[in-house]
Amino acid sequence: MLFFLCISAMLFNYIFGIQSKSSLNIGMLEILILSLVQGVTEFLPISSSSHIILFSKFMNFISEDLILNVSLHIGSFLAVLVFFRKEILSFLIYRKVFMLIILASLPIILCGYLIAQSDIINDLRSLKIIGWTTVLFGVLLYFSDKMENEKNLEINLDIKAALIIGFLHIFSLIPGVSRSGIAITAARFLKFDRVNAAKISFLLSIPTLLAVSVFGIYNIYVTDNFDLIKLNFSSIILSFIFSYITMVAFLGYIKKASLDVFVLYRIVLGVLILIFAYQG
Repeated sequence: MLFFLCISAMLFNYIFGIQSKSSLNIGMLEILILSLVQGVTEFLPISSSSHIILFSKFMNFISEDLILNVSLHIGSFLAVLVFFRKEILSFLIYRKVFMLIILASLPIILCGYLIAQSDIINDLRSLKIIGWTTVLFGVLLYFSDKMENEKNLEINLDIKAALIIGFLHIFSLIPGVSRSGIAITAARFLKFDRVNAAKISFLLSIPTLLAVSVFGIYNIYVTDNFDLIKLNFSSIILSFIFSYITMVAFLGYIKKASLDVFVLYRIVLGVLILIFAYQG
């Protein structure tokens, strides 16, 4: 469904063109679509940021509005907290795992801060980069998923594995790579099974999304536009719902099937993006 939404957006803009609009003109349909895109793609290995950027470029949605973009991530953050509520409430039992997850999150938080302070962030949002990273990291996902593996998160995650996953996680700062995708790819190469690789990916989102959420909550708090506040809270609620459903469905799916469908999706979408990018 996301594939057809992306392609429809590209074609609609390519054929008819769409006039840009301000953040005050955003409607609930736009909030619904962006929340669906964020909620579904955040935890699947297909890159949420690239999909958000694609909709922004081809439909002139105002997801480029920083507060709204962050609000969408707050919804995903709350969803992952609810998903791992038992583990979080039993922190003493799972403290080793959480400490390693925090360690694995430090590289991307540090690099993300440095990139955010520079102008390079805008250069990374081009369609050519999104297209190439979507394809190339899709191929890496394919090969990692063919590894024979049986490692368990609670037993086999150690400092070495956490650091390897953490440093590879830095690549997810590039749109199209996919935070979930690179984490799962790294974990699969380290011989974790699919379900545990996905759980590592989910847990890795907590520190990153927490940092984004704190920033977003503050900006919503200081916003004096009541209508904009309502829209942001709507995006948080909808993103939460779609994110939680996606996590449950994704784990259920990979218990029975490989990641090939996501690899195929990435390659087809990436090629189409590159076609649009190089024709423009």
